[in-house]
Amino acid sequence: MRIALVTPARPGARSGNRHTALRWAAMLRAAGHVVMVAQQWQLDARTDLMLALHARRSHASMRAFHAAHPGRPLLLTLTGTDVYRDIRHSPEARASLAMAHGFIVLQPEALRELPRRLRAKASVVVQSSATRLRHAPPKRQFRFCVIGHLREEKDPLRAFAALALLPRELPLEVVQLGESLEARLARQARAAMHSEPRYRWLGGLPHARALRWLASSHAMVISSRMEGGANVVSEAIRIGVPVLASRIPGNIGLLGADYPAYFAVGNERALSRLMKRAVDDRGFYELLQRRVARLRPTVAPESEARMLLEAIARVIRRR
Repeated sequence: MRIALVTPARPGARSGNRHTALRWAAMLRAAGHVVMVAQQWQLDARTDLMLALHARRSHASMRAFHAAHPGRPLLLTLTGTDVYRDIRHSPEARASLAMAHGFIVLQPEALRELPRRLRAKASVVVQSSATRLRHAPPKRQFRFCVIGHLREEKDPLRAFAALALLPRELPLEVVQLGESLEARLARQARAAMHSEPRYRWLGGLPHARALRWLASSHAMVISSRMEGGANVVSEAIRIGVPVLASRIPGNIGLLGADYPAYFAVGNERALSRLMKRAVDDRGFYELLQRRVARLRPTVAPESEARMLLEAIARVIRRR
């Protein structure tokens, strides 16, 4: 089958959407399909199926494909901003919902956000990681990492804010990775490094280097206000890095409702308590390690490939 995989993320981008698109393309090619990855679909009479990431930003490609090939399957992957914002407010996203013959969501909690009439058309595909890195944090200092582009939806400086509430004598640091997509956040991150010696912002790094920083951290903080199902959480689980996570559906869908290290969105005081407990309470930290280890099979590449191929088979059967 000839599949057009459309993602709004540009070639070379270090975004989760780009990583997802390239990983899925490799899985589909391994299954025998021909896959073209592009930011925007170009008219092609040979395209058998479109797999689009992002309802609002891929809307133009979906509209063009639907007009050219109305009987051919159109499968839409809903990102975090789609599920938790755009499908309620964006005319383009809502039109994409109406056009799609099937949907992919990246964690099971996202199904609750779809209109009831559409849930039967949705498949869950939990993102995986194939990294072979293993957890190897330094012994001298407890390292928290924050990985992801600096943008408002990520609430990226919450871990820095929590540092002000932690005792200076605690042997810890926060290392932040990711390009700034907003000039204001870049200014704040640079100012944070001047005011707080325990905080470093390293900017955007190649994926392999970011994974090495993740593997060399004792724990990862994900403070997002919304997530569809973050790649970096799957990567942390794969490596074995405990996660301190904002209590949002996108994180709960990957880590489980009873995961013991959630904090309220935007609450640096609650986050600081979790950070201090992770540093001070060996039993708590080992509990987080065990919980993450238990989740590792859910982010195996073979599991993601199976779910992706099943989602494609379902949408083809519906046509």
